[in-house]
Amino acid sequence: MKLSARNVLPGKVISVAKGATTAHVKVELAPGLTVFSAITNEAVEELGLAVGDSVSAVIKSSDVMIGK
Repeated sequence: MKLSARNVLPGKVISVAKGATTAHVKVELAPGLTVFSAITNEAVEELGLAVGDSVSAVIKSSDVMIGK
C-alpha cells in the first residue's frame, strides 16, 4: 500500500464498536498509547477488521494542534 500521508502508525486493533452507521476503532500503537478512528460500518466489513488485527493508523491532516 502506497500513500501520500506521512504519518503512518503501525498498531493492533483492541476494540471495534459498531453504531448505526459508524464504527469506532481503537488501535494500540504501544502499551498505553492508543488512537481512535471513526469509520463506516461498511469499511469495517470491507477490511475485515477484528480485535487483534495488525493495522496502520494513517493520519492525513493539514493542521495538528497542541494544547497545554
